[in-house]
Amino acid sequence: MAQALLEALNLQVHYGGIAAVKGISFAVEDNEIVCLIGANGAGKTSTLKALARMIPSTGEIHYGNQRIEGIPSHELIGKGIALVPEGRGIFARLTVAENLAMGAYHRSDAAGIASDFERIYDLLPRLKERASQVAGTLSGGEQQMLAIGRALMGRPRLLLLDEPSMGLAPLMVEKVFEVVRAVAAEGMTILLVEQNARLALEVCSRGYVMESGLITLADTSSALLADTRVRAAYLGE
Repeated sequence: MAQALLEALNLQVHYGGIAAVKGISFAVEDNEIVCLIGANGAGKTSTLKALARMIPSTGEIHYGNQRIEGIPSHELIGKGIALVPEGRGIFARLTVAENLAMGAYHRSDAAGIASDFERIYDLLPRLKERASQVAGTLSGGEQQMLAIGRALMGRPRLLLLDEPSMGLAPLMVEKVFEVVRAVAAEGMTILLVEQNARLALEVCSRGYVMESGLITLADTSSALLADTRVRAAYLGE
């Protein structure tokens, strides 16, 4: 197996006396798209927040050739890690264009930023149509696209995607995942948390199943799609 771009070793997250993530270890290779699936409360979002250093955790987090568990979250974007959070987290009172610009706050290459604006608008034409619109007035799906576009403006090497389909109509879910596939095809490494297990496994190469803060299954996506336990618990069969 190739050198992992991201590796977590014995990752643990506690909220007071409650253990949300109970010592999990996993890896994501460079240029790979991997998913974490599981029921509500399994610890998936807590795992992503820990990786993005948004909440305290114990254990080791390796990114590239360095350990990052001691690095504050706002410095990670400059190292190539971007999180698209659950609930989108857009700046509701800023315009679409201003939200995208915030994704490049750490950059000073004006020509590159201008080029990336056009790249995002090509990838997400709905955002170009609404560039001057206040982001809080967008539909849920448009806000999700904006959150992804804002993350991409940072030129990440690793994209952490938390529940991108949550609360969206089926047609918009399809459009959002078209974007995920397009970004992955460009070679970006993606760690996806998604409740829609079938959709996640269809777009990813490998998956980890989380239950009650632990990883209980890990395999290729095709193997997990065929697994009777996964089919019964998460695919409605």
